[in-house]
Amino acid sequence: MGTYSDLAAPGFRAPPGLRGRHVQSVTSRLPLRRRLVRRRALGLLTVARQETLDCGDGARLQGFYSRPPGPSRGLAVLLHGWEGSANSSYVLSAGTALFAAGFEIFRLNFRDHGETHGLNEELFHSCRIAEVVNAIKLVQSRHPAPRLALVGQSLGGNFAIRVAVRAPGEGLELDRVVAICPALEPWNTMEALERGLWIYRRYFLDRWRRSLLAKAALFPERYDFGSLTRFRTLTETTDFFVRRYTEFPDLESYLRGYALTGNVLAGLDVPTSLIAARDDPVIPARDLDNLTPSRALEVTATSNGGHCGFVESYSLRSWIDARILRELTGS
Repeated sequence: MGTYSDLAAPGFRAPPGLRGRHVQSVTSRLPLRRRLVRRRALGLLTVARQETLDCGDGARLQGFYSRPPGPSRGLAVLLHGWEGSANSSYVLSAGTALFAAGFEIFRLNFRDHGETHGLNEELFHSCRIAEVVNAIKLVQSRHPAPRLALVGQSLGGNFAIRVAVRAPGEGLELDRVVAICPALEPWNTMEALERGLWIYRRYFLDRWRRSLLAKAALFPERYDFGSLTRFRTLTETTDFFVRRYTEFPDLESYLRGYALTGNVLAGLDVPTSLIAARDDPVIPARDLDNLTPSRALEVTATSNGGHCGFVESYSLRSWIDARILRELTGS
């Protein structure tokens, strides 16, 4: 599959007390870390300009553009995970590191993420790749830069790689992609969420329900979901919405629609770095072995780091930020 490496030392190593898949995954999302990240991101946020992108077929997406002082080293588009947003801690943290290094930053919200439920009547689902491709094309045309990079985490990493596969055929001049802990085989990810530690299942169920209720409040003539608590699992909830509100006939077809395994990466030409943790409680590491070989793909699997955690210090800084910067600068 191109270049493959397993990193223990001298790669990422969590300090004592912050080791373990669940500690890493949860610590990276603590309120204390959110406050620290937002404080560090003040420069990025101060100059951020909100933009609405018309992505074709009536779809509209929102994002935030920040240009640093001085010459631009390129434009980095950042993609968040499911039920995250352009203001998620991991997005702001990575964006802050890149912004300080001279990169223009565009933080994109997927449909129905952040405060964007009113922009589109149709619901978000993970197979809406065309509007994301069109959004990035529009960002590139609005903000010409020396080069364009795409950085995604979790579901955002999955979207980033799918955009890379489509880029040449869409006329998108994409220089590099970095995907952190991307969803690889969605069926296995859902199974991991259902069978794993309850906190992850509860986290996503609660956030998704709030998002759906916000959507229904804005479009009451279209949506009446009833009591969402009647669905006790992510699988039940997803199955209901797939059958009722998407073009897919069943859950299996939908999940297969955004998988990265099989022959999906056969046409990948954009240099892509996939960084994963072997102890990720959400994305099973075994799915890495099912990726199609590609000269354009470099896979790095650290021994620990959890799901998009990689917390490397007691100041709650993330190792992945420096790694992303290294991937985009080569230094």
